[in-house]
Amino acid sequence: MVNGHMSPSFTSASPDRRQRRSSQIRERLFRAALDLFAKHGFADTTVEDITNAADVGKGTFFNYFPSKDHILLAFAEMQLAKLQSIIENLRDSREPVPQFFRTLAVRMTEEPGRNPSIVRALLLANLSSTPVREGMRINQARGHKLLSDFVQIGQERGEVRNDLPAGDIAQVFRQMVFGTLLVWSLYGDDSLATRIRTALDVLWQGLSPRDGLASLVPGAQQEAQHES
Repeated sequence: MVNGHMSPSFTSASPDRRQRRSSQIRERLFRAALDLFAKHGFADTTVEDITNAADVGKGTFFNYFPSKDHILLAFAEMQLAKLQSIIENLRDSREPVPQFFRTLAVRMTEEPGRNPSIVRALLLANLSSTPVREGMRINQARGHKLLSDFVQIGQERGEVRNDLPAGDIAQVFRQMVFGTLLVWSLYGDDSLATRIRTALDVLWQGLSPRDGLASLVPGAQQEAQHES
């Protein structure tokens, strides 16, 4: 007590401290859930399993996530934040867009690549959970806008074909990544990186400028010279 007032050291935790603690608990729950999904699968993991692994009370879970399915929505939001960061870096970089496409594909599949059951669970949640499906649709729309901006930068630089709308190209890229992840998730082996590289090599032949295809597709120029 100082001059009739409570000393600062005895006051309740500051809003910043409470917010940090809340963020830490949410992160623990999120990471514990992903680890359990990887080990036991999404369907066989319960909320109680998650709270036990995170060392918090079962009721605490629902302070952060309305349901187990919403862990998947949080996962999708994390992927969206990663996508936004990559594209913001592109705006400040002169690295060739083809290389950025590769970086983007690899980074966007890193986290799902650790856990094939997450990919399967995301598809299941889109099919079976209305609240999660609506959230996913919002995230998908945001992701599509970001990717369209990414493609437009490449078109403005003359590194991506500009005879197609940026949004159409972005959609094809998204379908390539998600489709490759989905097929890989059926196997869950170590082939994901190879599958992504192969799919991107084929895709890039369609994305390259029509008058610069041979010079931009890896190996294409050498093949053309060999054939001649």
